[in-house]
Amino acid sequence: MKTVACVIDNGFAPFEFGVACEAFGLDRSDDGVPNFDFRVVAPEPGLVRSKIGFSVEVENDLSFAYEADLVIFCPMPREYWGSMDPRLIDLARDAVARDAWVMSVCSGSFVLAAAGVLDGRRATTHWMYAHVLAEMYPRIDVDPDVLFVQDGRIITSAGTAAGIDACLHLLRIELGAEMAGRIARRMVVPPQRDGGQAQYVDRPLPVVASGSLASVADWAVQNIRDELSIDQLAGHAHMSARTFARRFKAEFGATPASWLTRQRVIHAQRMLERTDLGLDRIAEECGFGSAAVLRQNFARVLDTTPTAYRARFSCRDERMLEPVPA
Repeated sequence: MKTVACVIDNGFAPFEFGVACEAFGLDRSDDGVPNFDFRVVAPEPGLVRSKIGFSVEVENDLSFAYEADLVIFCPMPREYWGSMDPRLIDLARDAVARDAWVMSVCSGSFVLAAAGVLDGRRATTHWMYAHVLAEMYPRIDVDPDVLFVQDGRIITSAGTAAGIDACLHLLRIELGAEMAGRIARRMVVPPQRDGGQAQYVDRPLPVVASGSLASVADWAVQNIRDELSIDQLAGHAHMSARTFARRFKAEFGATPASWLTRQRVIHAQRMLERTDLGLDRIAEECGFGSAAVLRQNFARVLDTTPTAYRARFSCRDERMLEPVPA
């Protein structure tokens, strides 16, 4: 992925627009992160009015978007949902047809829905509008309970900050865990929120709050190589296993077992990128026990093999390789 087009129109939402610019538009080459050819486009170049009164000057029409590797649709005002600009519909259809990445943030999903490219697919949008999307487009499997959904090469995200989760997810797919982690740290985003999708940043811990289970999650990550049971985690939290499981899912959006498996996969990703260790050793360090179990979970979470992942994302600079764990 080298070229990114961010599509806005009159009434665009500034925050979600800013998320796309922050994730894909900034020069982070000083941190070793590849740059994208990022351009803001609009059906009508010139001054494009935001929904809160100020305007931005857009130099590019939609031409660049027809060649871009990623096309991002920012939120569209509600008055457009029933009469979407046909130029945007054509663009969405073209991007999907040529197998480009396509992402919508918040109500940008209504552009994709109007284009018909979400028919028969699972998708999401802001929870306030999920029922509207489902009623207007009954052929879409609308899931209002997740931060984002990836179906093929189409990613739809929920409202506002969920766009950050979706962007980091795509960056992890395209650049690997290490690069995505660097971008997340530069963005100073809240740590990973697990809503049932592969949504990860470098060390995914929840924001610490009164009564939070963040300290237990931190302890689990620090002891990831050990065989951690629900009873052990609950004991560390001074709770019964049943109470702990209920509280954990409410806070993290996933069962303790599912969350722990995902953390082990994240750790394996980083070791595959940054060390030359064999799969058996990586499996041991990540708490999977054997290379076979590592492969099984890696494929289930990331839909690829550890070997293929390493071939694509391993660090070429020897200075970045971490020492072999003792």
